[in-house]
Amino acid sequence: MGLDTRVDEQGHPLPPEMYDALHAGDASIGGYNSNVLMLIHIPADGSKATGISIPRDDYVDVTGVPGSGPFKAKIKEAYGYGFDAAKTSLINAGKADDDTTYQAARDAGRKAEIATVTQFLGNNVHIDHFLEVTMAAFYQTAQAIAPITVCINKATQDTFSGADFKAGMQQIDGKQAMAFVRQRRDTTDPNYQFSDLDRERRQQAFIASVSHQLKQAGTFTDIGKMQGVLDAVSKNIVVDSELNLIELAQQATSLTGGNIAFTTLPITGFGWSPEGASINTVDIDQGPGHRQGTPHARATNNTGRPHIGSKHRSRGPGQPGHGSRSPGARSNTGSPGINPCGRKPCPGPNPHDEHLRGLDRCPSRRLHPLRQIRETRE
Repeated sequence: MGLDTRVDEQGHPLPPEMYDALHAGDASIGGYNSNVLMLIHIPADGSKATGISIPRDDYVDVTGVPGSGPFKAKIKEAYGYGFDAAKTSLINAGKADDDTTYQAARDAGRKAEIATVTQFLGNNVHIDHFLEVTMAAFYQTAQAIAPITVCINKATQDTFSGADFKAGMQQIDGKQAMAFVRQRRDTTDPNYQFSDLDRERRQQAFIASVSHQLKQAGTFTDIGKMQGVLDAVSKNIVVDSELNLIELAQQATSLTGGNIAFTTLPITGFGWSPEGASINTVDIDQGPGHRQGTPHARATNNTGRPHIGSKHRSRGPGQPGHGSRSPGARSNTGSPGINPCGRKPCPGPNPHDEHLRGLDRCPSRRLHPLRQIRETRE
């Protein structure tokens, strides 16, 4: 899970130079939303892995929040509701508003997010481990392994994320990597259609590219090199107590060379919550662990949401980034190395290496789906 918080794991502001690199405001911006949610399944037998992105604005039943029953909210908000509820409860019980209380509240946020995602995905999907990455940790990771190779089929600029990319194969640094995975609009070309879901595509491309690059450099098999990367980011990442990052990194060698299939969970459309927040409506039937016949998760007037002092902000009517077009069914088909748009893909050492396809901007996505995927275009 990737948090949108602009503070470190102790809740302290980041250095000024890091805020400049993040191009995302300062400590007063953001909250504890899990803006990036991705489930990675790595089979023990070495067969093809699967990466599933969960759109952050999916409107679901939030569960696992201390002192509260299930209620409707965006899936990304479970962390923040859990954090706020736990911190409020601890302080009301006489606990000091100190780091111990803060860390306990963060743990409650993680548990609520994991419980909500688990319930959303269904009983057949079990989460064994988790990795929490803040914006600072992502930037530090990108810095440690830069330059990173990406491929973009059309030049694009965005003043919100700081994105400014030429067309074609290129190497980017840590600051540019931050813009690459956060961009969801183009502020120079009104005909350049984006949606919030484009972020998932770029995040998937980034992970595939980095995995390929680290394997080529021998980092996965060199404990010293791998430890150096982990040391650079360890202060701003959190993992469960049973997850060994070195072992996980070594397992990641199986994710290169096209041995991972990325997909994004489908949505059925855009909508509004009773509070006026923009949401994704979803069909639970299409979740990987649910059986047919499960009712749709849609906005209702009775949310059951607790009244918690959360600072989460949502895109409202007329704000940039809210989708307005109806989603259409998109089948992710196509032969390896062929761009489904008909454009010539970026060249690479191996046409089967999907890490070379970053921003293809195609109506069809060349991903290997678990099922037909519905995506949207703003």
